[in-house]
Amino acid sequence: MAQLESAIGGKGLEIMAEKIKIIFLCTGNSCRSQMADGLATKIGGTNFEIHSAGLEAHGLNPRAVKVMGEIGIDISTNTSDVINSQLLGGMNYAITLCGDAEERCPLTPPTVIKMHWPFPDPAKATGSEDEILDQFRTVRDAIAKRVQAFLAEIG
Repeated sequence: MAQLESAIGGKGLEIMAEKIKIIFLCTGNSCRSQMADGLATKIGGTNFEIHSAGLEAHGLNPRAVKVMGEIGIDISTNTSDVINSQLLGGMNYAITLCGDAEERCPLTPPTVIKMHWPFPDPAKATGSEDEILDQFRTVRDAIAKRVQAFLAEIG
């Protein structure tokens, strides 16, 4: 070991582990995938490279921004993006959050592990503003539990 330390100038070895790359996908990249992106980024820290995208770009849902802000996660500068096949092909995991995205997700190389986590679409909630926000919170909290368990499992 002394010879190795001498050869590298007395510095300890730093092993650079490649980050695990995850993309969350839903139809419009406006609610669920954005919440999963924000949660995974917060929970996973620097150990993961997190992305989100949609089959279409519907714009960031202001209610998703609001309920994420309630738990200290700012997704207000996120953008609603369409799936980029090249980016998708470089992921370790592609996780769909709705049936539409699961069915229509572009083909990925065998190196990308595809998973499906079905969550209800909070953008379809009806009722008063408080009732709609409660649906967003319910979906946010369910996604948070799933993301936390998943990152602990793979990280």
